[in-house]
Amino acid sequence: MKVEAPLRLQLVGVSKSFPGVKANDNVSLSVKPGEIHALLGENGAGKSTLVKMIYGILAPDEGQIIFDGSPQRVSNPRAARRLGIGMVFQHFSLFEAMTVLENISLGLDSRLSQRELLVEFNRVLEAYHLTLDPRRIVSTLSVGERQRIEIVRALLLNPRLLIMDEPTSVLTPQEVEQLFETLRHLASSGCSILYISHKLHEIVALCDTATILRGGKVVAACDPKRETSRSMAEMMIGANLKEIAKPPGRVFGEPKLAADGLSLPKPSEFGVALNEVALSVREGEIFGVAGVAGNGQNELLSAMSGETLAATSEAIMLAGQPVGRLGVNERRNRGLCAVPEERNGHAAVSEFSLSDNASLTGRETMDMVWYGLIDPGKARDYAKDVIGAFTVKATGPGALAGSLSGGNLQKFIMGREIMQSPEALVVCQPTWGVDAGAAAAIHQAIVDLAARGSAVLVISQDLDELLTLCDTIAVINLGKISKPMKVGEVSIEEIGLLMGGVHGDPAATVEMTEALHAHQI
Repeated sequence: MKVEAPLRLQLVGVSKSFPGVKANDNVSLSVKPGEIHALLGENGAGKSTLVKMIYGILAPDEGQIIFDGSPQRVSNPRAARRLGIGMVFQHFSLFEAMTVLENISLGLDSRLSQRELLVEFNRVLEAYHLTLDPRRIVSTLSVGERQRIEIVRALLLNPRLLIMDEPTSVLTPQEVEQLFETLRHLASSGCSILYISHKLHEIVALCDTATILRGGKVVAACDPKRETSRSMAEMMIGANLKEIAKPPGRVFGEPKLAADGLSLPKPSEFGVALNEVALSVREGEIFGVAGVAGNGQNELLSAMSGETLAATSEAIMLAGQPVGRLGVNERRNRGLCAVPEERNGHAAVSEFSLSDNASLTGRETMDMVWYGLIDPGKARDYAKDVIGAFTVKATGPGALAGSLSGGNLQKFIMGREIMQSPEALVVCQPTWGVDAGAAAAIHQAIVDLAARGSAVLVISQDLDELLTLCDTIAVINLGKISKPMKVGEVSIEEIGLLMGGVHGDPAATVEMTEALHAHQI
């Protein structure tokens, strides 16, 4: 008689509370050996709290964690790793002043020489089709490159259960499929994978089963291959998902935000130089910039927002006026708003309240300043308006930004900028780490902003997002931008290949594009 192997992971009645909120309420689920199991839910549904308990960062108030058939008290991450549990976090735990290899070494419990670690590091990179320079200082890396450090570090542990939180947010479609092939191979060898993603089409393509949380409780379980992205999103939010509504017969006006001949040197040894960047965003238009992480996206946003000054005033135009030599405040006063890629520390200050964070960018445009002083009442009212309009889950305007989940902080930051009704909005990764319902709300807010006459420049690695949201799209590769293409006249395969298939070779890019059209890809 065949004896079935015990479940790899079983949670029985797990609950966890924090002051004022029950994050997990009597959660039970099971993951089989070799199973790819999706954990789904809106921002604030309790996913992060649950996996932190599995990984030993938090302790459950009630319930039991059973691993490979034995009840466990996972007291800390080291104990989790000893059991064979690895985790790739959405928010990274890295030392910015150290190199990639040094950070990976610190995350390993076993002692390896630098030579041995480098051999193992390169083995994982080759197996997972990842690119990462072990000598790079982390502070010089993009968000996508930092994410790759976490992935490599987890895989070096040869885990029996691998928890992955939003692992594909900065990959091209080709890279996603390569990663999926590796994950399927990993699962076929017996490793279980607990997979968190807001890209529901990935869940359909990859996962064997899904558990759905809402308000800290398990509300559904399903076979993703028998569902659609829409049906799972509606299970998550407990309501019908609204389609993005674009006004019919949209007509674009004159250019409101433009760059012409924008060239900037590398900001650091490992940065990316901008090379003759030219783009134009018209009144009412949403212009998308696609690209693999680390190809100049952050440098482009910095130049357009005024954090980095251009060589000439005319290199950047806003509402017909040269602003290339104006700083952030001067551009904001002329109607430019911006949202950078990194929400913690760049877009928001974690230790500040939401009111204080609202005043950081809205103090002038929202009339918060009185005789040189910020009116705390107006800042509080504006933060409250943003919380309400963008359904941010927070205790109120006085809540610290660091107390919000990543997705809710993203909603607050996007709302803070959009509600200023700027002439032009520049945003990088607008829905990074937010759930399907919140992403749809942010997308609709961007569409509505453009419909009111704003010019919107969206920089994103999410091609589905760009093709759904934008009117025009271009690809950035090693600091150069391709010619703009009309959305609807270009394929996702073509853009994906432009992003990563001929990385850094403009001549090959032209040759490949011609070949794509010749073969009608």
